[in-house]
Amino acid sequence: MGNPLLLIWKSLFDTEDDERRDRRATLRVAAASSAQATATIFLILRRMRTPLIVLIVIFAVSVLGLTLIPGVDPAGRPTRMGFFDAFYFMSYTASTIGFGELPYPFTYSQRMWVTISIYLTVIGWAYAIGSLLALLQDRAFRSALALQHFSRKVSRLREPFVLIAGYGQTGELLGHSLDELGRRIVVLDKVADRIDGLEQDSYHADVPGLTADARDPGHLAVAGLDHPSCEAVVALTDDEEANLAIVMAAALLRPELPVIARVTSRVLAERMQAFGNPGLVNPFDRFGDHLRLALRAPASYQLLTWLESGPGGELGARGTPPRDGRWVVCGYGRMGRELTTDLRAAGLEVTVIDDSPEDVDDPGLLVGDGSDPWTLAQADLDRAVGLVAGTDNDTTNLSLVAAARRSTSSLFIAARQNRPASAPLFASMRIDARLVPSELIAHEVYAQLSTPLLWRFLREMPARGDAWAAALIDRLTQMCGTRLQAMWKVRLTRTEAPALAGWLASGSARLGDLLRNPEDREEHLHAVPLMVLRDGEVTLAPEGDFVLAPGDELLLAGRPGARRALGTTLLVPSVLEYVVHDRRVPASWIWRKLTRTPVADATSLR
Repeated sequence: MGNPLLLIWKSLFDTEDDERRDRRATLRVAAASSAQATATIFLILRRMRTPLIVLIVIFAVSVLGLTLIPGVDPAGRPTRMGFFDAFYFMSYTASTIGFGELPYPFTYSQRMWVTISIYLTVIGWAYAIGSLLALLQDRAFRSALALQHFSRKVSRLREPFVLIAGYGQTGELLGHSLDELGRRIVVLDKVADRIDGLEQDSYHADVPGLTADARDPGHLAVAGLDHPSCEAVVALTDDEEANLAIVMAAALLRPELPVIARVTSRVLAERMQAFGNPGLVNPFDRFGDHLRLALRAPASYQLLTWLESGPGGELGARGTPPRDGRWVVCGYGRMGRELTTDLRAAGLEVTVIDDSPEDVDDPGLLVGDGSDPWTLAQADLDRAVGLVAGTDNDTTNLSLVAAARRSTSSLFIAARQNRPASAPLFASMRIDARLVPSELIAHEVYAQLSTPLLWRFLREMPARGDAWAAALIDRLTQMCGTRLQAMWKVRLTRTEAPALAGWLASGSARLGDLLRNPEDREEHLHAVPLMVLRDGEVTLAPEGDFVLAPGDELLLAGRPGARRALGTTLLVPSVLEYVVHDRRVPASWIWRKLTRTPVADATSLR
């Protein structure tokens, strides 16, 4: 028989479920990362060990010498300085304070020893200060100090936050959009300049940032992957292999956590799908879907891009793209292949121009330089209805747009902008559809993170048709103008809407009555209901006679004042009584007793 304690230990670990194993693995990673974050003090002790020993030796020898060299008291009798007096004297002498000689004036022998001690301490202090300054400039020390400071800031977070790995243009746009919603973020990026720029960005709340490789699970743990307040992980680095590593780490260490990743390679996308169900954003594929929607339903495309831009987004112009005809796509890279596939799936004829194509078997391929007039003439651009300038070079794309405009002014032009600095140039070229991958990814991720209801609405909305989308845009512009001001979610539960419990149970709770102004019920709130979710089923843009039920979730867009007013109606029964039945009910208990007015309840609101 074996050791019974070992058998018990083995049985405990054999029956341990997968969730506990994952949690233990997470705790081990976090413990290792915490040890790394607290390595600063050990680095200081290791680098400053020799200077400190030199100072201690100089101080000890100086004190010992003062105790051994005899002095003379005022009566001329020999005397020796005690250890405490010697230590006290060397303390204020070595620190350049200099109170004076004690307990009696020194002899020449003592003064000679003190002179030697002074020069020795000056040399010792110079050596120690020089070593300290060198330590402060040391990259390893500064990294350890930044890691410790970052770890402390993350551990103190108490409100929910989103972990963003990769703070390029996409991460910055997403961070500011989430900040406008009052959501906290934590940032990882391997480029130091991007993290340093966090201090200069105008965020409402402090944003912890660390210069580190997000592929390291330890860095993810320090950034809050195992923090109970972490609500999502977003992988937005330029390296898609790094994004895959982030998806893997999040799926293995926190499988219940939502993960969204940027990816353009289909192979890597399939590998990411093997780890749970992460949200994948392919800017080229999404732009192809957007372009097809813009061709088929311009108003639906206009509404989608407006709502995805978030609060403060300006309503774009509604284009009039051609529905039929031949398209010319310049550039057969990842974007060109995606767009060609989407356009052909829509039943359109496509001619592809590329100077070094990978797929030479494409029947519609024309090998050549798209900016060359001869090549454009070969593509018969005069008879085309649309052009896509989709290369990875902004100068080439702008040249293609200019050449196409010279050829025919009626072309529908879509172009890819690769660098943020090129934005003014593209804006001046009158481009009908512009792809900025960083902006498209930021808008897609924002739509998924801001509220699941918005993401559901954007997926369901195109099926309702273009006329429906145009009518909804008219309602939104009448309520809040051409700039989207606020979007929010309301759950009709006893926790979030306690005043509505009885009214909802009565079966007569109409949406139009709920959206009345608490100050003047004859005036409707400046808010448009976009969607109602009930038991997994959605109702898009419900009318005022829609009957609400307990547990409904509402997605609304409108003015911030309307959100505050609606919140009052949801919480205060007397306000609901006025809004629904035009009855003024005193809010305080004393006034209700004096006026003999009962409080609004389920019976009174039926």
